[in-house]
Amino acid sequence: MSRILIFPILFFILCSSKYKDGRPECKFRLDAKDTGIVMPYGSGPDSCDYLGARDLWVFKANDSTFCMHYDAAGPKGWLASLAISKDLVHWEKRGPILQLGKKDEPDSKSASYGTTYYDGKKWHMFYLGTPNVSPYPNLIPSFPYLNMKAEADSPFGPWVKRRDIIPFKPQEHSFYSSTASPGFILKTKEEYLMFFSAADFTVQRTICIARTKDLDGPWKVDLSPIVPLVEQVENTSIYYEDSNQTWFLFTNHIGLDKDGEYTDAVWVYWSKDLNKWDPAHKAVVLDGQNCTWSHRCIGLPSVIRYKNQLAVFYDAPGGNSTSHMRRSIGLAFLKLPLIPPNK
Repeated sequence: MSRILIFPILFFILCSSKYKDGRPECKFRLDAKDTGIVMPYGSGPDSCDYLGARDLWVFKANDSTFCMHYDAAGPKGWLASLAISKDLVHWEKRGPILQLGKKDEPDSKSASYGTTYYDGKKWHMFYLGTPNVSPYPNLIPSFPYLNMKAEADSPFGPWVKRRDIIPFKPQEHSFYSSTASPGFILKTKEEYLMFFSAADFTVQRTICIARTKDLDGPWKVDLSPIVPLVEQVENTSIYYEDSNQTWFLFTNHIGLDKDGEYTDAVWVYWSKDLNKWDPAHKAVVLDGQNCTWSHRCIGLPSVIRYKNQLAVFYDAPGGNSTSHMRRSIGLAFLKLPLIPPNK
């Protein structure tokens, strides 16, 4: 009797989802208004991004200047590179801020996606390293995705790698066995929290919290992620809305169709407690429905407050492409204050 009941229910769930494996969808939308491409790929120094500009991290360097770290896909591989702006729309590319490690080092094939935190004295960068990439010329990073450390006295660099510091590593037979890559860092009264990207050996993806009291020391990874692996999300950018005491966690969702998996949307989760997240409390922020130039594929978000709006940066290949390559950086906006949707 139980088999007769279970299988029809499972079949209904799989068939009712727009994803062929039944991965969860968003019930709500919190639509951002897209402005289009603000930093196209291909114009970086020494052809550093001639194959793409993606996986970005935007932060405020000082009262008048914003910095963007982005993955520049160039002749040597994907390297974290710097662009600067005064208005979030016009960007000056400065070139790579990290170089590949030596042959036997864990970032020998890619040193990319660098998130930052300023502790009042120095700048900390946590970046993605890997010894594995796809064949030339694309050189797309592949597993394992490792969390590595660099530091600088200035947000503009130069950045010095800290080979002596290993924040945390992927762990076998865990939900982060193939990926433990960097994420958004914030400080609470007791400790620093990093909302990092985790993926298991089946490449199901989620977000987990790692904790430390010393940014130059080891981190302790929570026993469970903040949302289930079936959510299929990765990378984080967080905004706190003071008017309603709510945290908003922006992330990119991995979709699945006949062409395989690809980043299909920016999602946002919300919670009043950093340690408790309800997977039902999520909404689509940007996808092919409201993006003006990329109709299927929307990549990693980075958010930052600008005047009375929240700027939402993202990468995308444009048109109907789902390619990892030849992506450019786009910009959308959300009105403030942010209010969780209820319909």
